[in-house]
Amino acid sequence: MLKKINLWHVLLIMLVLGAVVPILFMISNSFKTLRDSYTTMLNLIPIHPTVNNYLLLNKQINLLGLTWNTFFMATIVTIGKLLTGLLTAYAFRSYQFKGKIIIYLLFVATIFVPFTIVMIPNYLVISKLGLLNNILGVALPQLCDATGIMIFLKTMEKIPNTLIDAAKIDDIPNRKIFFNIVIPILKPSIVSVGAIFFINSWNEYVWPTLILKDKASFTLPLALQNYISSEGGTNFPLAMALWTIMVILPLIIYLIFQKYILNSISNSGLK
Repeated sequence: MLKKINLWHVLLIMLVLGAVVPILFMISNSFKTLRDSYTTMLNLIPIHPTVNNYLLLNKQINLLGLTWNTFFMATIVTIGKLLTGLLTAYAFRSYQFKGKIIIYLLFVATIFVPFTIVMIPNYLVISKLGLLNNILGVALPQLCDATGIMIFLKTMEKIPNTLIDAAKIDDIPNRKIFFNIVIPILKPSIVSVGAIFFINSWNEYVWPTLILKDKASFTLPLALQNYISSEGGTNFPLAMALWTIMVILPLIIYLIFQKYILNSISNSGLK
């Protein structure tokens, strides 16, 4: 028992040091002057606290517009992945058709395809559609995710067949079975997977860098690059201020839905 307690304490300390402390230092440095950020970087409490970094940041970039771009893109991607994942998983769960296993394995195989392989073809398609410098061009190739299909399918498989069969005997159409029976049962998984999709999309950097060239269409991760440069130097306090703003919404989402994120993927919500 003592060993278990000691192991738990070690894991807890590692979690705090690995996640909480860096966030605290990031927030602290966002309230420091440029000089203090380099001379007292490791001081958790600013010697000369100031909010000028946030005021200057708001003057230099359209902070509200960039936040909206990021939120809009992440929301579209999340909704798209949830819809395609749920509908595809329900089709695999409820219908029998030729090549079902092969098609499912093809979906799963896409997880192992490196992004660099599909990056150029996706870029050419988005360019032909005229969606460069457009948030929709960032979202469109990301509207389907095999991970969501796998998670939802495994969760749907835990739904008793008798429940679905009883609904079909009562001549309830598949559309109503899906929305009135399956979706409510899968609500915990939908919330957890949706939160993960949103946070990942919110922090997306590489693909938006290829599509978005106009600063007015930038997302927050792209704007952060303006303050981090290996050649021109780094404005550390401004970078930390923007980073703090970037972290706030995903952190709130995680704190609200953490129990779903940690538990619901392995549980269908069935009693």
